[in-house]
Amino acid sequence: MLRFVTTGAALLAISAYQTEIVKWRQQKEVELKADGGWLTVTGLFWLQEGDNRIAGAPGVFELHQGKALFRADTGAVTEMGPDATIVSGPLTFSVIERSGRYGVRLKDKNSKLRADFTGQRWFPVREQYRVQARFVAYEQPKLMTVPNILGGTFQLPSPGYVVFTLDGHELRLEPVTEDKQLFFIFRDQTAGKETYGSGRFLYTELPRDGKVELDFNKAENPPCAVTPYATCPLPPKQNQLAVRVEAGELAPAHSLH
Repeated sequence: MLRFVTTGAALLAISAYQTEIVKWRQQKEVELKADGGWLTVTGLFWLQEGDNRIAGAPGVFELHQGKALFRADTGAVTEMGPDATIVSGPLTFSVIERSGRYGVRLKDKNSKLRADFTGQRWFPVREQYRVQARFVAYEQPKLMTVPNILGGTFQLPSPGYVVFTLDGHELRLEPVTEDKQLFFIFRDQTAGKETYGSGRFLYTELPRDGKVELDFNKAENPPCAVTPYATCPLPPKQNQLAVRVEAGELAPAHSLH
């Protein structure tokens, strides 16, 4: 009887965990399909010094020595800082900076990418891919060189690395910090087969008592999996795992053809 009760409790715990992951995945899809989600990103235009006219924009983007502004056809001027946007009907324009280059990102609520989207695809939830990792902090955070899809690199701060065991293999991953989280950019042996070829992302909470929970059931595709106009980071060499991680998001069907 005791064995039955224990087994039943374990099944209930697994069921609750699976429900949690399913809800998390549903929320991710809501965010992806939202008005400002990545499925609406339909253009990226690199600015040249001086005036830049972009189709659909009700004015001109000006770049002068690293400072961007928008001069509307009405004469109004907007400084294009990180949070500034220009809205024209279904279109939204913003300015991003990447390695000293400035570009205008275009979002379109009526994008074909958004209209044609058929949903994310995932591996089944498997609790064996929720693992406890040991966190090893650096004496001082170091800048990690992370390649990006543009052919350049980002210099991002890394606080340390994690060591963990998966399917009998001891593995190591090095995160960067982003928005008070650890951000892992990794690739495994499913990449280009079941999962997105360039790798996947995994966010976790900051370390507690020298431990980090890695839940690969929450491994997700980078934005470049759904739009060609993202500027995604790619997995650094030390984060390319020599094992299969059969958990998390699958590649969009079109990317495997």
